[in-house]
Amino acid sequence: MKQLKLMCLTGVFTAAVFVLTGYLHIPSHTGYTHVGDGLIYLAACMLPLPYAAFVGACGAALADCLTGFAIWAPGSIVIKTVAVLFFTRKSRKIISPRNLLALLPAAAVCIGGYYLYEALLTGNFAAPLAGIPGYITQSVFSSALFLLLGVAFDKLDLRKRLGGDSL
Repeated sequence: MKQLKLMCLTGVFTAAVFVLTGYLHIPSHTGYTHVGDGLIYLAACMLPLPYAAFVGACGAALADCLTGFAIWAPGSIVIKTVAVLFFTRKSRKIISPRNLLALLPAAAVCIGGYYLYEALLTGNFAAPLAGIPGYITQSVFSSALFLLLGVAFDKLDLRKRLGGDSL
């Protein structure tokens, strides 16, 4: 039963990341700006690490591949997998000091990771600088979504209701 619950939650989070990333976004100079990372961070606070990494990697890669930006999928897989490493599900609440602090290195990985990936794609380290404001915007709004949903999930005690630490 535990494994089934984990797979179901992972599937729901992956689908939600895919939709928020791929279809609720603002086009930018080379791709798009979205808030899907907020759900990746939330998944990292609720699911065991391998499942959270799957949510980040697959949700983002599906969005890239199915919306015409497949060239970004390899970068997204690596960047989103690394981003989940900063969060913990071991605290009683989603919005814990550790998870609040995790927003900073997760943002740095996303901003720096996509800058470097674009530099590798283009062979140019100057042109990708134009994307940094979009990456910063994405990190700020994703963090806001994470905080909003994290507070709501904590008030509803959803971690405990969904199995909490037993997952």
